[in-house]
Order: sequence, then structure tokens, then C-alpha cells
Amino acid sequence: MLKFSKFALLSALLTIAACTQAADEKSAALVNGVSIPQARLDMRIKAAAQQGQPDSPELRKAIRDDLINLEVISQAASKNEMEKQPEIAQQLELARQSILAGAYVQDYAKNHPIGDDVLKQEYEALKTRVGNKEYKLSHILVDSEDEAKKAAAEVKKGKFAKVAKSMSKDPGSKDKGGELGWAVPSNFVQPFAEAVTKLGKGQISAPVQTQFGWHVIKLEDTRELKVPTFEEVKPNIEKRLQQQTIQKEIEDLRGKAKIE
Repeated sequence: MLKFSKFALLSALLTIAACTQAADEKSAALVNGVSIPQARLDMRIKAAAQQGQPDSPELRKAIRDDLINLEVISQAASKNEMEKQPEIAQQLELARQSILAGAYVQDYAKNHPIGDDVLKQEYEALKTRVGNKEYKLSHILVDSEDEAKKAAAEVKKGKFAKVAKSMSKDPGSKDKGGELGWAVPSNFVQPFAEAVTKLGKGQISAPVQTQFGWHVIKLEDTRELKVPTFEEVKPNIEKRLQQQTIQKEIEDLRGKAKIE
């Protein structure tokens, strides 16, 4: 699956694999008579600026030197006919496909923007799912219902944290006495979340089964949840919905393709 975290790599590939330019285009350098187009240098400078590097004569020189090095090495590789080696040929083809795929995805996202009405609708749905309350939780995770019942019985005799440290199988919370910290129920799988919302402060649940095992849950405390504003979460919602639309486009393209 293509994800936005991979697009930066595709953009980087674009900067070092620019297409052939017209003969009369301004040249940044000539290497053995082969022109390095100024547009290629400008593309690399733009990519550097997007990563927070300020444009400067030093940066331009460093990028120009890098492009010259690439040209010198690639010419030497071509002279040795390395592009004809099967593994190298496959790498070149994969690079070409990756660049085209990245360009297609970026173009699709640009031409299929997510409207504010859709983003606001998703925001309201998100608020409904999250609710208006946060829960401070601890739990004990074991493998069987019998173990969960035993843990629940032990909790009645002593401290929850002590029992969690001795019996829980959850590596992330065991050493902290079962503490999960503050969270909203929607962060957890359904049976766990349902049990949490039925507890009062200080109460301990009956054994609860999920795909991870059996839980004994304690509600330590609750507090009002401060929901971020639409403008604060809009970029994240937009990114997630764009990923979904792009994934659907990929699935549609696969569906239309003849794959044997």
C-alpha cells in the first residue's frame, strides 16, 4: 500500500532522476560534453528548501557538486555497461516505476481535494466516537478466564498494582502496576471499551475477554476531555481521508487490470 510516509522518498528520487531536457535549455554544468540542466539543480534546491534548508550560495554549490558527481559516476557506470546487468536493470525499472507511481499519486491528490464539508462531517463523527470524557485505567492481562478470576480475587485481598506486577502478561503496563494512563474508550477494542464505560471511579470489572486474552480492568479516575478544534485537527483528517481515497483509486486500478 502506498502511504504518505513513502512519498518523500519518491520526491527525492524525482530530484536525481530528472527527464531529458531540450538541447537549448540553460545548463548548470557540462560533464564530458553532457549537460546537467539548470532545472535539475533548481529541483534539488526546491526539495532542500522544503526540508527546511535555506537557499544560499553554499547550498547551491554543494548541490551542483553532488549533481556533477552523480553524472561522472553514472557515465563511468554506463561506459562499463552496468545498466545491462540484470539486477541493475531491475533496480532502474523499479526506480522508474516508483517515480511514476509517486507522480500519479500526487497528481491524483491534487485533482481530488477533500472538501471542507466532508472534513467537517468527519470531524463531527470523530467527536461522537471519542466522546467528552477521558478515563485513567489500569488492567491485568492473563491468558484464561480462570486466571482472570484468580487475579480479580487477589485484587480484593491486596493492591491492584501488586497483583498486576505479579500476574499480568502485558509487557507495556505490567511493570507500572497495570497502568494504561489516560485514554478514551474508542482507543481500545470493543469488549474492553464497553467494560470501561460501565465502571465507576475506583471500580474493578469482571473478567473481560478480547483477542489479546482476559482482562481485569480498574477505573482509576475520569476527567472532561478537551476536544481539539476543527482547525487544529483538519490537516490530520485531510491527510487520512486523502490516504483513503488514494487507496481506493489503487484498488480500482487493480480491479480494472488483467492480473494473471
